[in-house]
Amino acid sequence: MLKEWFKKNMGLIGSFGQLLFYFQAFNIFWSKSAGEVSLLGFTIAFISLSCWLLYGLIIKDTPLIVANITGVIGALLVMIGIITYGY
Repeated sequence: MLKEWFKKNMGLIGSFGQLLFYFQAFNIFWSKSAGEVSLLGFTIAFISLSCWLLYGLIIKDTPLIVANITGVIGALLVMIGIITYGY
């Protein structure tokens, strides 16, 4: 029963955890400043999330796919913000 609950809800729970990228991206674009944000750190996160997304696609695991699409897009937005306003 618990396993089924997690299987059903992990896409939403995983996506919720990825919201941190969107908060950071919002802050960068709103303030037009990313001077203290690490491009290297978010690039590493982007690569990691992309690998997890690819793995989810390979094994056809919807929660992994949904959560990591959310994270990949968010990390990409942060990276764009850093490149636009951080240098």
